[in-house]
Amino acid sequence: MPGSTPPWPEDPIERAAAAAALGLRRPVPAGAGAALDTLAADPEPRVRAAALAALVRTAGAGAVGRWAEALADPAPEVRRRACDLAPQMASGPDEAGLLVGALADPDPAVVEAAAWALGELGSSLTVSAGAVAGLDDLVRSNADPLVREAAVAALGALGDPAGLGAVLAACSDKPAVRRRAVIALAAFEGPEVEAALQAALTDHDWQVRQAAEDLLSPGPEDSPSRPVSP
Repeated sequence: MPGSTPPWPEDPIERAAAAAALGLRRPVPAGAGAALDTLAADPEPRVRAAALAALVRTAGAGAVGRWAEALADPAPEVRRRACDLAPQMASGPDEAGLLVGALADPDPAVVEAAAWALGELGSSLTVSAGAVAGLDDLVRSNADPLVREAAVAALGALGDPAGLGAVLAACSDKPAVRRRAVIALAAFEGPEVEAALQAALTDHDWQVRQAAEDLLSPGPEDSPSRPVSP
């Protein structure tokens, strides 16, 4: 690749592989950060994505600037990789806010990855950044069932009471989303939760029924009327 040091392969697949390999080397070679930073600006999206992941492995929090830039990359595969890496990068409200912004991405795969990452980050970091409202909107209005499934799973992981309405709404969605919604109900309590679990016991999908049975079945220290966390 002209203008870079060392000379990278001309083939983008080989450049991506070289970036990934550099990120795995231990100890980290001298100059690895500068080399990967160059590749993170490569014309090929697959190379940028591989270099970003390698930078996160080698530089940790020092790669947060490149990570933030990748969330706005023109290629959806790079933006999705940035979302996948968010649990390793987002340590404050600014980063969490960027990830919430990714819920409005035009590419469904990016939105799905952003929803997953918000669930992984946890409520202490993401709720104040507006994650619950963004995930609620996805559950109720997004056309892609994989996005809705990821969003309802994230709401269950966050367990914020403001997300219960969307989880209950998802109990009437497609089977895969309903299954995820029933599992997410483990994070909530109240009569609406009990009613939704009881209704799920008669669902047409056997996996939905099984999930509800598992949550309603008491463990040795649980009350029979309380959902049981998996």
